[in-house]
Formats: sequence, structure tokens, C-alpha cells
Amino acid sequence: MNIQNLQKMYNRALNIREPWLKRWDDARRYTIPSTDTDAATLFDGTAADAVDNLAASIYTLLTPPESLWINLIRESDLSPDPEIATNALRANLNDSNFYTCVHQCYMDLCIYGTACLFMAENPIGAASAFSFTAIPMTDIAILENAVFHTTSMTAMEIANAYPTWTPSDALRKKIESNMDAKFRVVQSLVGLDFVAWLDVDSGPEILTTGHFDTNPYLIFRWNLCSGELYGRGPVLRALPDIKTANKVVELVLKNATIAVSGIWQADDDGVINLQNINLTPGAIIPKAVGSSGLTPLSSGANFDVSQLVLSDLRDRIRHTLLADRLGMLSDRDMTATEVLARNADMMRVLGATYGRLLHEFIRPLCERGLQILSRRGVIEPISLHSDAELKYLAPIAIATNDASVL
Repeated sequence: MNIQNLQKMYNRALNIREPWLKRWDDARRYTIPSTDTDAATLFDGTAADAVDNLAASIYTLLTPPESLWINLIRESDLSPDPEIATNALRANLNDSNFYTCVHQCYMDLCIYGTACLFMAENPIGAASAFSFTAIPMTDIAILENAVFHTTSMTAMEIANAYPTWTPSDALRKKIESNMDAKFRVVQSLVGLDFVAWLDVDSGPEILTTGHFDTNPYLIFRWNLCSGELYGRGPVLRALPDIKTANKVVELVLKNATIAVSGIWQADDDGVINLQNINLTPGAIIPKAVGSSGLTPLSSGANFDVSQLVLSDLRDRIRHTLLADRLGMLSDRDMTATEVLARNADMMRVLGATYGRLLHEFIRPLCERGLQILSRRGVIEPISLHSDAELKYLAPIAIATNDASVL
């Protein structure tokens, strides 16, 4: 595919993503504010706390680091030894930064509804064959069977990443005039064909091309509506309640400030100098004879009902973010019947999401890991389509009294 067609696909992917950016920005601002301005406008932390708990719960239920959760089941005696492949895959995942990056992806999954984990191959001799990077969704644009990853890099960083790149004369002059200038780099994967190019005013400059045997961009969604490419997570569903609760708390705090400091009025008689009045405990404010001085102004605001509204909003936020339904342990002992009922409720709540994550995240992760290890000669080539099946042994699968087979 030529660069012009790739650019058209890239622009179309950006146009499809555009409406989601505002939603993602709101979801991020009310859960994980990243700037001082965002933090200054966040008054209620219910959603932020619930998102942390939800991401931690998904991490524990889906990819616990303390258990080896993948098992390859032999289908015939002619298949490669699944135990060797299983142990190699587990060891390389445990020695990599997978468990660090996947938690970041679960945060994105809960907030945005879509997450992206990039699975790269480490140089020979590294502790693990795998290297992972959690890519922000604002850097990713997708189409059916296509991924576009946009980033900014300096000329030195581009040269290190793409050693065969030779800049054009016009671009070389720009680099020489400003060595710290940032350039927009687009990495595209259409099918399994990879093209990276510089998106500059003078026209696109191809940095490198290549082909992957398996997709390194692991993109997975919480759930998906028909006709949409990006997922919808629990924060997007709870966003109206989150915004309302934040506004109610803001108004309550403003009303509390008025209740503490009061609102005052004074006759404009030319005697009282308002600049010299200091409303502090024990202060004595002189007034002229015959002047009314300062008098309190009663406020018509009555926020007695605010706590009822706020309590209802917070309960709905926690319910939507599963804070009241995912806890496997409580502050009291549960009977066996209660445990079974809790497990059944958990699977009812997470069943659809669990199934989607298995097929969009877990299976592609294992397929790419096995492909990298077999190409390195660590294991014999093994296919999950013909040689073996993938049996998933995470706690969320065990909760159903049976492991999931993909």
C-alpha cells in the first residue's frame, strides 16, 4: 500500500476518533486529573477511588502475578510438548514488565473503555524476551484491521529508532537549525504490514517498512456497541452522575464557606472604610454614631437536601463502577452459600467483559509470545489453532468451577 493511501486511512481513523476525545478527556479529568487546573476543579473523589478499586480487582481476577494462569493442553502425540511452551511463556512473562504495564492498561480500560498494550521483543540476552508498553489511547487511532500510533520524537530519537532513515535536504536543514525540534511520527499497522513515516509539512517521509507475524498492538475493549470501534467503559456510563456529584460537592463547599465567613452589608455613608475591616474572631470593628455598621446578610441557600442527593449519586457511581459488587471478601465471614452466590453475581456482572478480554487480549498475548519464543528457538513452533488449545486458569475463570478454554 502506498503512502498516500495510508495517509487517507490515517485521516479517516483520526476523524472517527475525534468525537471520543472529548469524552475521554472528561472521563480522565474526573478520575485521574493530570494537571493542576484539572485537580483544582475536582471536588469529589468517589469515582477516582472506585476506578482504582475496579482496576485492582480486574488485575487480581484476570492476571494475578502470584499464579501461573496459562496452560497448553496437548491435542495429539504429534504436537510439540505443551509443558515446555507453557513454562517458557510463563517465565518470560514473569521476568518482563508485563504486570507493571497491564495495570496501567486496566486503568485505561475502566476509564476510556479501550486500552492498548504494545508487546515488543527484547534484544537477545535480556532477562525476558518480551517488553511491554502501555500506550495512551490519545496516541492510538484504529480502523477495522488497522492501527495508527502517533508520537513525537526528536531527530536523534528517530535516527536511533530507525537507523536506515535518511532525511531529505529540506528536513536536514530544519534539523540543523533546531536540533531539539520535535517531529510527528506515525507508525501504521495494516493487517500485519508495518510502515512508519514522518508527518511533516513538506510531505510524508517513510522511515521504515516491515512485516509482523503477529500483531504487537494488543487493543482490547470493555464492551462494544454495534457499529463502533472504541469501547465503552464503566466510567463513561457513570460520567453524568460523576459530573453531577462533583458539582454538588462544589456547591456544598461554597455554601459552607458562606456559612463560616458570612455575607455582610454596610451603609455606604462615607464613614466605614471597608478596606480596613478584617473579619477575624475577636475583631472589634468601629462604627460611627448613628451608622448601622456591618450587618449580616442572610443567605437563601439551603443545602439540607444536598446530602441526600449526594448519597444517592455516590451510591450509583459505586454501583456502576462495580465497587459494591466485585469484592470477594467482606468485613465478616461468609458461608459457602454466600460465597457461591457472590461468585455467580460476579460472573453475571463481568461475563461479557471477561469473554471479550479473553479473545481480544489474553489469546493474542499468548499467540504473540509463543511466536517470539519459537522464532528465537526457545521452544518448538506451536500453534494454538492446530497443535494445542489455550486453557485459562485465572481466578475469574476458577470462580465458575471450570477453567475457560479458548
